[in-house]
Amino acid sequence: MALPTYASPLEKVWYYAFRVICAVVFLFLIAPILVVIPLSFNAEPYFTFTEKMLAFDPAGYSMRWYDTLLTLGSSAPDGPRDSGWWSATWESATWIKAAKNSLWIGFWATILATSLGTLAALGLSRPEMPYRRLITAILISPMIVPIIIIAVGMSFMFAKACVDSGSALGTILGPFLSNRGCLANSDLGVIVAHATLGIPFVIITVTATMSGFDQSLIRASASLGANPRTTFFKVIMPLILPGVISGALFAFVTSFDEVVAVLFIAGPEQQTIPRQMFNGIREQISPAILAVATILVIVSILLLTTVELLRRRSDRLRGVTGR
Repeated sequence: MALPTYASPLEKVWYYAFRVICAVVFLFLIAPILVVIPLSFNAEPYFTFTEKMLAFDPAGYSMRWYDTLLTLGSSAPDGPRDSGWWSATWESATWIKAAKNSLWIGFWATILATSLGTLAALGLSRPEMPYRRLITAILISPMIVPIIIIAVGMSFMFAKACVDSGSALGTILGPFLSNRGCLANSDLGVIVAHATLGIPFVIITVTATMSGFDQSLIRASASLGANPRTTFFKVIMPLILPGVISGALFAFVTSFDEVVAVLFIAGPEQQTIPRQMFNGIREQISPAILAVATILVIVSILLLTTVELLRRRSDRLRGVTGR
């Protein structure tokens, strides 16, 4: 908002001081991210700016750490980069396998969290729902309770949650379970844990979208002869879809950067990107971690941009004037 012409001297001082304070706070929050990006192009194996980098000497910058993401653990790191090399890299490179695991787990965790979170939000948005506040508090508690407590509890619970491989359920869930048929040290265990952490974000975003939903549309649909399934897919879902997608994106990001639950629940095969970064810091410090961090920052910016565009679209659908 522009400064009014009738503002007093004190109001003018506060007007500019407030903007300076906001800029300083913003710089304080974003400075660690801004530092990581140029350091990922360091030609030397250091986590600090070298003299050549500070002098903007091209010799001080390199893509070697991004190349390390493709060659670390590869069966043919120094071979000619033909189709065979890319195939071997896709199958054996350490960071590539971690990325595939993160995407695989994140995809299914997002599907599960979005489905359950949307259903919960639809129920909690109805005024006749009993104990709404209590149920809402329980469902969003994973956002408040320290993750390490949730991870420890799930670790003990999943260790005893096993399925007989000869049963019908064991046959269906077999590819997601460990060799012993248990949730511990399995893809399904990590997916369930990540979905648990992502459900609160879906509930909050979908509930916020439902707050501007006109319930009379449901009654109008029923009066025209539509059954509940048709009403949901033809009336409710198109209007709340931006909130559902926003919640799904938040759930995916939560799964993609989660490391504590993976350390407690996952086995050696569930090596995700955050876990690989944690191992890299603990065992062998390499600036390749900075390259991964830069890529994750870019992905996060793209996802947040998508969320903001969906939010604006949702406001337009509800007739809310955006700023």
